[in-house]
Amino acid sequence: MTDITGRALDTERTASPRPVSAAFDWIARAQQEPHHAHREWQERGTALLPLGTRFNTVRLGARLVYTAAGTEDLDIVTATLAELLNGPVIHNCVQHTYDALIPRYPVARWPYPDDAPMLGSGHFLSIPASDLTGPTGLYWAVRPRIVGDLCPIQSVSALIHIARDARWMRTR
Repeated sequence: MTDITGRALDTERTASPRPVSAAFDWIARAQQEPHHAHREWQERGTALLPLGTRFNTVRLGARLVYTAAGTEDLDIVTATLAELLNGPVIHNCVQHTYDALIPRYPVARWPYPDDAPMLGSGHFLSIPASDLTGPTGLYWAVRPRIVGDLCPIQSVSALIHIARDARWMRTR
């Protein structure tokens, strides 16, 4: 694996310092005290960050994502998410969910609360360290590439429509 500068990254958790890019520094600033996020990433591998300050998330169930991708093969799923969502996505293997990081958006206006709930102000999200790229636990399925890199809301909506259409086609 390589980071956004092309440097090789060790995906194993070690005591050595984790590389921090400008994109992850931007994410850490979701907290009032960004150094706390950096410390959590260093010590635990994840940081608990508030939503609704810099970004929200749409929680996509694994079944919905697999349906949209047409497979459960994680390499294909990851490539599909990278192409369709064009932004950072966290995979939580334990909870069988994917979190697409999106720009702040009024949660009440989100049209898919049952299929894929949007979480914003008042919620927190565990964000993996930059070097956690799977395939177990909590990791980046698609890493942020640049400062402010988020999935366009329209892209997340399109993924949900793809999954709905695929389900509808199977029932015919």
